[in-house]
Amino acid sequence: MSGRRGWCRRCFAGVDDRHAACPSCGSRRLVRHGEIEALSIAHIDCDAFYASIEKRDDPSLEDRPVIIGGGRRGVVSTACYVARLHGVKSAMPMFKALKLCPDAVVIRPRMSVYASEGRRIREMMEDVTPLVEPLSIDEAFLDLTGTARLHGAPPALTLIRLQDRIRREVGVTVSVGLSFNKFLAKTASDLDKPDGFAVIGRAEAAGFLAPRGVGTVYGVGPVFAKKLESEGLKTLADVVKLGEHAMIKRHGEAGQRLWRLAQGIDTRKVEPERERKSVSAETTFDTDIADLGELEDRLWPLCVKIADRMKEKAIAGRVVTLKLKTADFRTLTRRRTLSDSAQLADTLFRHARELLAREKPGVKYRLIGAGYSELEPAHGDAGDLLDTGALRRAAAERAMDAARRKFGDAAVLKGRMLKKD
Repeated sequence: MSGRRGWCRRCFAGVDDRHAACPSCGSRRLVRHGEIEALSIAHIDCDAFYASIEKRDDPSLEDRPVIIGGGRRGVVSTACYVARLHGVKSAMPMFKALKLCPDAVVIRPRMSVYASEGRRIREMMEDVTPLVEPLSIDEAFLDLTGTARLHGAPPALTLIRLQDRIRREVGVTVSVGLSFNKFLAKTASDLDKPDGFAVIGRAEAAGFLAPRGVGTVYGVGPVFAKKLESEGLKTLADVVKLGEHAMIKRHGEAGQRLWRLAQGIDTRKVEPERERKSVSAETTFDTDIADLGELEDRLWPLCVKIADRMKEKAIAGRVVTLKLKTADFRTLTRRRTLSDSAQLADTLFRHARELLAREKPGVKYRLIGAGYSELEPAHGDAGDLLDTGALRRAAAERAMDAARRKFGDAAVLKGRMLKKD
């Protein structure tokens, strides 16, 4: 073979630059690259995952625009590629999405189904390498270094086979990015969507990155990008030219990180056991709410949901967070550090309620959320030594947990009484 080597994505036959189509099956779905046998770091991202699951389960939706989200007041969780052609994007307010795409089919999320299918895909990833670092329910980094002997194939071919297996067994497509580090692997996975397979090698990395806008780098948000552009740093080539010292002087650690990434430098390893930083939940209201009592009523079930997750994972948190979004879309985040780590709904609710009470009265909110962070293994219900009722309420909550397991979630309704002590 000559030039760039690779494989057919349909039948896995070997190909090179001489082939416009697979010599074995005639498919034009080929992956070729000069370094393809030397690269082993991958990023796999499910394509419009929630919407793809819904289309899989209801074939009548196949060619229709589908938006996963809740109500006109909510936001878009996922939009299928048909809806994206109309300009619909994830995290977009639902009313705006429906204005752009009025014919869209809106489906409320079925998180338990998505989580189950996400676990199936994760297990398939772990069949090819133990080094799988999940980023979310539908994407992960993989390190396939040293797996060629195990699978009898280079990492790239193993990934092509994995991509095909996910399509056949789960019924959804994934896009694969392959490179020599995490940053470039994730960058590559966005280049050929949906159902794509893109490769970025060492020889081309600097030239590929140079003309790209600073806002295309994962982790550079709109505010940071705008600031960089105001300084004349519009492309990654501009960042490299300015130099590491100047970037550090202007933007500290973030500037140094961006300067390194602009040259394709990323020394992070694929970490299978990524430490979870927080457990949180939020809800968007159908109509704006200003009444404190009603906000507390919406806060309590979120605390129960979060506590259930904490108890399931046997973890506790040292920081309580309250999140609010005003009617004009301003996001407010309030935090409180606890004297002892906690996992109970009662503890989370009480502290979040106190943070809420400090906000300016009469403000209308469209969203409320809460969470625990700075997580660690749970060690029982120590409670606040200054709160004599803490252990009693903890025991009551544990009893309610047992009742819900036996009689269903309806048993949690009485839990709202905890706030009245």
